[in-house]
Amino acid sequence: MNIFNIIEEIEKVDPEIHDRLNPRRAAIKNITSFGSKVAVAALPFALGTMFKKAYGQTSTSVVDVLNFALTLEHLEAGFYNLGNTRGTFNAYKSYLTPIINDENHHVTFLQGVIKSLGGTPVAPPTADYTGGNNKGNGPFKDVFTNVNTYLAVAQVFEDTGVRAYKGQAGNLLGNQVVLTAALSIHAAEARHASALRYLRNSIATGVTAAPTIKPYVVSTTTLGNDTGVAAVNGNYAGEENVTQGGVNLVTALGVSPAVATASFDEALTKDQVLALLVGSFIVQ
Repeated sequence: MNIFNIIEEIEKVDPEIHDRLNPRRAAIKNITSFGSKVAVAALPFALGTMFKKAYGQTSTSVVDVLNFALTLEHLEAGFYNLGNTRGTFNAYKSYLTPIINDENHHVTFLQGVIKSLGGTPVAPPTADYTGGNNKGNGPFKDVFTNVNTYLAVAQVFEDTGVRAYKGQAGNLLGNQVVLTAALSIHAAEARHASALRYLRNSIATGVTAAPTIKPYVVSTTTLGNDTGVAAVNGNYAGEENVTQGGVNLVTALGVSPAVATASFDEALTKDQVLALLVGSFIVQ
C-alpha cells in the first residue's frame, strides 16, 4: 500500500485528516519526489511524527473534555440516586427512574471511554445539593424533603448539562466517534430537561413551582430562568440571545423574543459551568 492509499484509508474514519496535517499537507505532496532509499526508509518515521503532532494534542483535549462531562454526570447521578432513596418521591419514581438509569449509564460509559483513550476518569466530586457549598444551608436546603425544590434543582442540572455539552462539541471535532457519543448524551440530557419541565408543569405547587413552565427555555428581554429561584440566574445567562448566525431573528423574521429564544439553546463554556457548579453544588 503506498502513502496515498494510507491517507485515503485514514480519511475514511477521520475526514478531517488533511486539516490536521495542514500545513504539513505540502510535505505529503512532495513525498513522490523522494528518490533515495534514505527517503523511503524514513517514511515510517515521517508519518509517525506527522500523525503524533496531528493527534497527540487532540487526544489530551478529548480526555479533558470527557472528564469534564464525567464530573457533570457524577453530580447528576449522585443527585438522582440520593433522591431516589427518599420516600417523598415514591409517587414519581416510575417517571424519574429512566432518568436515573440514564445518568448512571452515562457515568459508566464515560469512564469506559476515558480508560480506552489511556486517561484516568475523575472521581465523583463532593457535593452539597442544597447549593450551599458544603454548608448544607443553601437556597435549596429542603431539596430532599420538598418535591418542588427537588424537581427545580433537577431542572437546573439538566438545563445546564444541555448547554455544557453543546459548549464542548467543537472541542471534539477531531474525534468523530467520541463526538457522536457526546451528542447522543447531549440529546438525552435535552429529553431529561423537557421531561422534568413537563413534570413540574403538571404537579408543581408552592414557592418553587412553575405551573406555566414550558418544555424548553423561553426568554424575553431578561434571563430565561423559570426555576423560581434567583440563585441560579447564572445557569441561564445568555439564553435571552435572539441573534443566531449573525441574524437578529426578531428583526429578520418579525417574531417575538420569546419565539426566537425558545428556538435555540445557548452554549456554556467549561469555565462558566464550573464557576456555576463549584460555587454552589461542588465542594472544593
